[in-house]
Amino acid sequence: MRRTGLILLVALAVTACSADPDTTTTTVPPVTSVTTAPPAPTSTPPATGATTSTPPAAPLQSLAYEEIARLEFPVQVVARPGAGIAYVVLKEGRVMALDPEAGTVADDPVIDISRKIRNRGEQGLLAMALHPEDETRFYLHYSGGDGRTVVSEFVFETPTSADPGSERGLLEVPQPASNHNGGMLAFAPDGTLILGLGDGGGSGDRYRNGQNPDTLLGGLVAIDVATGDASLYAMGLRNPWRFWIDGDLIYIADVGQNRYEEIDVARLEPGLNFGWPVMEGMHCYASSSCPSDGFVMPVVEVEHGDAGTCSITGGVVYRGSAIPEIDGHFFYSDFCAGYLRSFRYDGGQAVDATDWTPQVGRADGGVSGFGVDGAGEMYVTTDRALYRVVAVRG
Repeated sequence: MRRTGLILLVALAVTACSADPDTTTTTVPPVTSVTTAPPAPTSTPPATGATTSTPPAAPLQSLAYEEIARLEFPVQVVARPGAGIAYVVLKEGRVMALDPEAGTVADDPVIDISRKIRNRGEQGLLAMALHPEDETRFYLHYSGGDGRTVVSEFVFETPTSADPGSERGLLEVPQPASNHNGGMLAFAPDGTLILGLGDGGGSGDRYRNGQNPDTLLGGLVAIDVATGDASLYAMGLRNPWRFWIDGDLIYIADVGQNRYEEIDVARLEPGLNFGWPVMEGMHCYASSSCPSDGFVMPVVEVEHGDAGTCSITGGVVYRGSAIPEIDGHFFYSDFCAGYLRSFRYDGGQAVDATDWTPQVGRADGGVSGFGVDGAGEMYVTTDRALYRVVAVRG
């Protein structure tokens, strides 16, 4: 059931400099401006004789979380652009239908595969992607009964129901440990399905997958949904807990090891290398010096200890119409810290860095994911609730 209570999020400028004494690199390039609402007019504008059907929106004062539903560990919201229905992915193995206009989640699942997945720790049903051309097909990324990564195609019977028996397996990847499963699944503009996978788990890239071109672990995987053919698309990732494709750019939130969380932004093309385990964030991981040539360097780095940071969560680029002041901002959070932050990517840098963290609390639970509905409006999931991000104007 929809709740109408709002948790205010006040816009603050991010102060983001590295605390590492061995480097002068800042974690976010110098902020040139901060996203704020335009000032309210100080006087009534003169009448022009013209009439408009839609009055201008009041100035943006802040953002707010609007609680939509209490749910058991939602991790993603996904929708087809322009559609009146969205889907909420639950880690336990169910997909639920969301009516954005009513602000309600249906009681019955669209699909339930909970009996065939392993839902422990970081394992479970992790992502959903909708076929960009065929409205009857969708794809799920889940942990199989033995912990292996599985990507399968399913078929909708109606927009709110699908048959688990329609499953067509596309990819299975053995997992040597129970953690670092990655999570995101999304289509690139050319129709390739992109999967994010972690380095196989353990700590410190125990299984040496991060820089191994002969494994699909520790990188982005390109899948041809027609044939099931899969190949390593990019490497050097530790545990990409959500990425977002915006035009020809990909934004990746990669969970760090001991000290640094990072966000990488790059043109979506094969052959990228994000540096793990040679580097953690902008720093050498296991030595005082290391080669960095050929690596995609982060545009944002968050040091552990910053507001309780421990595990970064991405993230969407806002392209909705309800809050034009934040158009183009990539939003992200952290499972432990629970902040809500954003930046715009411009000229190879993160600019307009903004911290929207509430002054009087945070969303209930660890922030587990993001998503958008068919109108491009933004949602945040925690391990116990689903929220919509809305504007507070006045």
